[in-house]
Amino acid sequence: VERLIVRRGQSFTINLHLRSATSVEVMTFVKPSDQYGTQASFGLTDQIDTSRWSAAITSPPGNMVSLSICSPPDAPIGRWRLTLGQGGRVDFVLLYNPWCSGDVVYMDSEEKLREYILAQDGIIYRGGWKYPIPTPWNYGQFEDGILNACLRILDMNPKCLRNPGKDASGRRNPIYVSRVLSAMVNCNDDKGVLQGRWTDDYDGGVSPLSWKGSVEILRNWDTNACQPVRFGQCWVFAAVACSVSRALGIPCRLVTNYNSAHDTNSNLVIERYVDENGQLVQKSRDMIWNYHCWVENWMTRPDLKPGFDGWQVMDPTPQEKSEGVYCCGPIPLKAIKEGELTDKYDAPFVFAEVNADVHTFMKRKDGSTKKIISSVHVGLKISTKSVGSDRREDITHLYKYPEGSDEEREAFTKANHQNKLLQQQDNAGLLIVIKVSTEMRKGCDFDVFAVITNNTPNEKKCRLVFGSRAVSYNGILGENCGFKDLLNVQLAPGEEKRVALRMNYSKYAENLTEDNLIRLAALLLDYGTQEAYLAVRNVVLVNPEIKVRILGEPKENRKLAAEITLQNPLPVPLQNCCFTVEGSNLTGGQVITERLNSTVEPGQDAKVKIYFTPTHSGLRKLVVDFDSNKLCHVKGYRNVIIGK
Repeated sequence: VERLIVRRGQSFTINLHLRSATSVEVMTFVKPSDQYGTQASFGLTDQIDTSRWSAAITSPPGNMVSLSICSPPDAPIGRWRLTLGQGGRVDFVLLYNPWCSGDVVYMDSEEKLREYILAQDGIIYRGGWKYPIPTPWNYGQFEDGILNACLRILDMNPKCLRNPGKDASGRRNPIYVSRVLSAMVNCNDDKGVLQGRWTDDYDGGVSPLSWKGSVEILRNWDTNACQPVRFGQCWVFAAVACSVSRALGIPCRLVTNYNSAHDTNSNLVIERYVDENGQLVQKSRDMIWNYHCWVENWMTRPDLKPGFDGWQVMDPTPQEKSEGVYCCGPIPLKAIKEGELTDKYDAPFVFAEVNADVHTFMKRKDGSTKKIISSVHVGLKISTKSVGSDRREDITHLYKYPEGSDEEREAFTKANHQNKLLQQQDNAGLLIVIKVSTEMRKGCDFDVFAVITNNTPNEKKCRLVFGSRAVSYNGILGENCGFKDLLNVQLAPGEEKRVALRMNYSKYAENLTEDNLIRLAALLLDYGTQEAYLAVRNVVLVNPEIKVRILGEPKENRKLAAEITLQNPLPVPLQNCCFTVEGSNLTGGQVITERLNSTVEPGQDAKVKIYFTPTHSGLRKLVVDFDSNKLCHVKGYRNVIIGK
């Protein structure tokens, strides 16, 4: 509306009132230079040449001239100025063009382009690998002011501040831009967008779970002198990176890796220590996150050998430094799958996130340690939103070969890492697993079970320690939620025993983090062989469903009402209840807030009616967040089809 925004490698037309024009000049706003390819002068020709900057008159001679102009498919993106002879001047923004076959971000699928470039909302998967929870997100890359913020992110990056001309030239390459975005979405080394915090103390900002979309975050950063927005965690960092990538024209999708390893010493092994009660001892910086989110950007990789084009991992969450800066990627999925750890960028770290071995040791009271048998795996149920629907797509096969396959062994050998299969100890005949109830809703009491099986021909006498603790999604342990210590468990040959641990709401309610996660650990000690066996499982407590009912026929530019309801599932009243709603082209880029004046008793409904005016037709997602003193950040959404 306010300015010209075009994609590279594709002609555009401007209508001009002028007497004559024989030459055209274009230049970037940032230090234009012939040397860096950020400035070009050219004359008018009979036809457009799509391989370079060119211009042609496409209307008969007269006072009004239609001038068609085309940029090369490898031109640097960003702000440009076009000058015609001695007179006219046009400013425009140039973006990547995934519709252009000559562009390195070209994607040959209209359906995928609608999802990975044009879709302004999506689904982020959280929860646990046994129970992935879809969380709606408003990317809002075409909302007012967002492109300005995205271009400012590029202008504020330290490489641009050091050498503006070279940086402007580098923007022709999505590999370079992806790496810049990976560093600039976090603020650890620069004036980046988000500050991370992984504790429950959010003084000076808001909980990462309070965000429903990227629009408010990017606007806050842009309008507050590039001061970091507080606070973010992995899915927020990834979602903002996805918004910026799509806004600039790079096809992008958000990915969740369950049981994600954080390898701090680059040995591709996660070493974990537990005490004699089976509870984790934070002795090592290596961690296993319940889940971790990053993004994949689509592009060719001419800097690598053939076969590594397509999706590339880019992770903006600040974890470990790369070339002295907190950034990660881009690295091809194919390189991770094949164990090609010398390819750029940061292949060993990403490889470990989905493939690391896990070695568990029990630390005794006398200070000695003993390796114990445990069946913990990383890189499970790697998930993204499906194209054209809200279903979950499992893309684990794009990152790794099936467990135990010959290809997996070859990948580990190539990665110069001992095969995990060779590290697994033979089961001594005792087996312990954790099983859970079908209904584990927040507010309810429920049972979890340690199931012990004696597969030996001998009677076994054991000790079972079965405990539970609140845990955050990145593996930081909280307080005890329930504990049982059985000193004398006897199993006859072939016998199976189920030991229940009752999880009472009165016990876990005050200890839960915002992630609604509880870590269960069952440690079995065989008195006869002195072997120890550990089973670990994270469970997700399910929040109540938010119901959204649209009242009336949804039409463009017509006021619309939505009735939003949530039933209190807890045995205690809810106070300070608040619904917030946001949606691309639904709420005008604003967050609508409705507070309840009354207390919501157990079993009663919290209900509000919210009014908004859609500005564009098509399929839109209304994103809802509920907050109260006892239920924090319950997410919900409703797809709404807006008619003309």
